Amino acid sequence: MKGNRVSSTTNEPEHATGSGTAARPVLQVEHLRTSFFTEEGVVRAVDDVSFDLHRGRTLGIVGESGSGKTVTSLSILRLVPDPPGRIEGGRIVFDGRDLVRLTQRQLRAIRGRRISMIFQDPMTSLNPYLRVSRQLTEVLELHEGATPSAARRRAIEMLTRVGIPEAARRVDAYPHEFSGGMRQRVMIAMALLCRPEILIADEPTTALDVTIQAQILTLMRELRDEFASAVVLITHDLGVVAGMADEVVVMYAGRIVEQAPTRELFASPRHPYTLGLLRSIPRLDRHQARLDPIPGRPPALHALTAGCAFAPRCAFVQDRCRKESPDLRPVGDAHHAACWVDVDASA
Repeated sequence: MKGNRVSSTTNEPEHATGSGTAARPVLQVEHLRTSFFTEEGVVRAVDDVSFDLHRGRTLGIVGESGSGKTVTSLSILRLVPDPPGRIEGGRIVFDGRDLVRLTQRQLRAIRGRRISMIFQDPMTSLNPYLRVSRQLTEVLELHEGATPSAARRRAIEMLTRVGIPEAARRVDAYPHEFSGGMRQRVMIAMALLCRPEILIADEPTTALDVTIQAQILTLMRELRDEFASAVVLITHDLGVVAGMADEVVVMYAGRIVEQAPTRELFASPRHPYTLGLLRSIPRLDRHQARLDPIPGRPPALHALTAGCAFAPRCAFVQDRCRKESPDLRPVGDAHHAACWVDVDASA
């Protein structure tokens, strides 16, 4: 069925309510479609994407560059530049309200306060002309009406919480005076100052060394549990997803091609693209003479033809794949894939 929704509480204990039913999702994305109108044609960057997100859980969204991961996150916060981009359809339901239909004034009361985002590159997200103290306190003064002294005190407390040494002194530094890992911690502190219900992290460990990556991910996990936030983790790194996410959404050419609990997805991928992503990762538990990459390149989204977008790169391709585009269908308990072929991961 098109636009299947899979709950991020899948295969885990229910978040119970008084009636014994599972808690309502904190966010529901329903049949989201976001396009960019360019001189070359219409680029359908997000095409009929649906998923649920629950408090205290992490949903990983993975895929190659251009698969629609970041545009999905920007659509949630209505940050897609218009023009050339536009949300053409679907709903993004948060706290009973459709974010697609809210005014900019209503959205400003939500962004940064109830839904926060850690952007991919902190050096371009932080204002290089303002001290870190000003950028942090502004969030609290704007969203919570905090006094300058109270906002500064909380900013220092949060910088300390995210592991900035000598936070009381360094709070007045400029962004360029911090290392890459420290700037990322500043971004996390800024995103969590108002204890948001949802944290969207777009490639939060890109360009960081392995040791700092591990520290940042551990920090995000601890703060998620402490604040009972829901996390959307966007990454191309399946290793990061394996250690952080409860459920994984795999995107290709703007669509969800597979969705499953993390352990099940890694143990039994059911879409050729997911299988290709996993096989292209070096493994220490088996001898590999060389990596096994996915052949070819992702398609140009403004020139998609009939059939499955992955067909030109697929080792399992059949005639039907080139003519009809498959929708998500159940392939197991809480596991969905958009493929005409019953992929055997052991093949």
